[in-house]
This record gives sequence, structure tokens and C-alpha cells, in this order.
Amino acid sequence: MKSTWTLNENSTGDLIVEVNKEAWATAQEKALENLTKDLEVKGFRKGQVPANVAKKHINGQQVLLDAVNEVANDAFVAGMVEHTLEPVAQPQLDINAMTETDLTLKFLVTIKPEVTLGDYKGITVEAEDITVTEEEVMETLTAMQEQNAELVLKEDGTVVDGDTVIMDFEGFKDGVAFEGGQGENYELVIGSNSFIPGFEDAMIGLAVGEEKDLDITFPDTYHVEDLKGQPVVFKVKVHEIKEKQLPELNDDFVELLDEEFENLEALKASIKEDLEESKKQAEEDRVNELLITTVADNATIEVPETMVEEELNQMFQEFEQRLAQQGMNFELYSQILGQSEEDIKGQMKEDAMMRIRTRLTLEKIAEVEELKIEETEIEEEYAKISEMYGMEVEQIKQIASEDAISYDILLRKAIELIQEARA
Repeated sequence: MKSTWTLNENSTGDLIVEVNKEAWATAQEKALENLTKDLEVKGFRKGQVPANVAKKHINGQQVLLDAVNEVANDAFVAGMVEHTLEPVAQPQLDINAMTETDLTLKFLVTIKPEVTLGDYKGITVEAEDITVTEEEVMETLTAMQEQNAELVLKEDGTVVDGDTVIMDFEGFKDGVAFEGGQGENYELVIGSNSFIPGFEDAMIGLAVGEEKDLDITFPDTYHVEDLKGQPVVFKVKVHEIKEKQLPELNDDFVELLDEEFENLEALKASIKEDLEESKKQAEEDRVNELLITTVADNATIEVPETMVEEELNQMFQEFEQRLAQQGMNFELYSQILGQSEEDIKGQMKEDAMMRIRTRLTLEKIAEVEELKIEETEIEEEYAKISEMYGMEVEQIKQIASEDAISYDILLRKAIELIQEARA
């Protein structure tokens, strides 16, 4: 098959393929054969109509169009190979010329964009000094106190922020109880923001045994249509109030934790060390991310819109998967926050563009530096993944192809090269 390639703007171009006559004739025969399978002609069994008879009963134009489908993929692949093109999206097909003897196809193709590297060695990224303050250590200790706090009945006094209330409640709209607005002996932590805005604040100051009508308005973004922005009344009755009783920060507290520390000072030293390690790792991650981002920004790349759209679709699928892991679907998320798929993708677009630029830049660096992958490295990577997920290596190989593993290793090597060449 003969073909020509014309590169247009933004990594798109026209691939025109002249299908050879033999292939075109074979495609028409195949198309006619397929159309004949369901053809019924008097005097012949279904599917057994001879080709010369079938042609009289089948629309010739339909045969040609079906034949195009038969031959289009082979024509496209032949053109890709001839011009060593690397498409990044499904091409758009058009028919330039078509008769029973000749066929010329035109493919609008988006190819992998050309990358012109900027500086990627000797990049300067200043790391910030790591310090852990006494206040940060105390914040961690306070959190540990909270985790080990006991809830005790409050004999006197009223509800304050942080208390746990055992209560009955029932919601009414226009004097009629609404579905899902009731609860008996319900446990609510004041300040947890688990109820609609205003409800928990309105509970503050109530005493055990006290009943009260709470005037609350549902937010405009509430997921139940009939209650969006609507004023309602919640009738509540307080049965119990529990307050947190924090353990004292002393050596007895350390024993309570069942940790291998001699005293409170040893615990604080360990917390400080852990915080330092955590901060060091976070700073290292920040520096590496900024380093790679800088290298990608230094490169000149015209990213085609098709690549951005595909990346956004992938990122949105990942977002939906994260929601599912939290027991939520996008429809519910959208109702609660009032954001559409287009809104979410709009927020993701800058990150999508950077992901593409980074990936393309690292690929180019790997090419320029002639980075290679050894078979042993691939097997070692499979072994690591196997250990990480507790699965057999053969199972991992069914999920992740060698090409995918090799690609990940290659990009990682490019990143390591950049890091080692950092100023």
C-alpha cells in the first residue's frame, strides 16, 4: 500500500493511504460474503446464495462501505509502519476516493509530540532545613491523650463542644416528619460536623433531660431534593452527656500506652525522632517533585488536546475509584458538592497537562541518555510487586505486562539520572 504523511499543527497530521487493488478486491469479497449470510432469496437456502446472485439483491454501496471497514485497520497500520509514526489516540477516518477498483483513505492522526529538552542536569533546588519544635511534639502527645481518653458521664452542667450526647431526635418540615430524620438513643459527638450545619451548635447549652426544638435550614447542596435549602424543626431530647477525661501526661501515661519507653521523656524523644524522619521524607519528596517539574517545564512540548482529554478521562476514573473505596459513588458526590464531571475535570486539567509533560520529558531523557532495561531488572521488579501485594509472580505477570513494567523502570531510571545530576 502506498501512503503519504503530512504533519499539521499540534502533533496532528494527515495520513493518506492508497489501498492496493488486490487487498481492496479481497475486502469487497469478504464484505459481500458477510452480507450474504443473512440474505434470503427465493430458491436458495439462507446463507447459501451464490455471489453473482447476491450482488443483484445487495446494495453495492453498502458492500463498498463494509469493505472499507474490512481493510481500514490494515491500511492504517501499513501507513504507521512506513512513516514510523507513533499514534497517541484513535485516528479519524475519511474516504478520499472510492470505486469498485480503487480506494484511497485519509486518516487524521494525532501522534506523540516532539520533545525538545531544556536543562535537565545541574538543576538547583534548595532543600529547607528540618526542625521539630516542642509545640509539635506536644501536639502529638495531645493526640495520643485524645486517643486514650475515657468517656465519663457528666453529672452536672450542660453540653459543650467536644461532649458526646445520647439523644432522641425527629425532624419536621412544615409540621410533617420527613424520612430519615429520626433517631433514638443516638450518639453524637458535638463538633464532629456529622450532622447538617447548625444542628450541633444548637445542642450546646442543653442539660440532661432537656427537650428543645431546633430551627435548622438544610444547605442548598443537600443530596435530598425535597430538603435542599428548606427550613425544618428538629425536636430533640437529651438522655446523657458524656465528656472526655484525658489521662495525665506523666510516666503512668507511658505505661498505659504499653510502649517500650522508660518514662515520658523517652517517649517525647521518640516522637521527636519520628517527626524528624517524617519531615525529612516529606522534604525529600517535595524537592524531587519540584526537580522533575522544573525539568518538564524546561522542555518544549506541544501537547495535543487529544492527549489531555485521554489523561483527564484516566484521572477521572481514578477519582471515581477512590470514591468507591470510601463507599461513595460520583452521583452522590456530585449531589452533595454540586459539582459536575466537567467541573472536576476542569480542576484536574493543569495536573493532567503536567503529568503528560513529565512523562514525555522523561521518555525523551531515557532516549537521549540511551537508558536500557535488563531482563534481571524486570524480574526483580515483579518479585518486589509480588512481595508487596502477597501474590504469586505469575499472577502479577497476568496483570502487568513486561512492557508496562519496563516502561516504569525506564522512567524511574530517568528520574534517578536527574536526581544524581542535581546541582
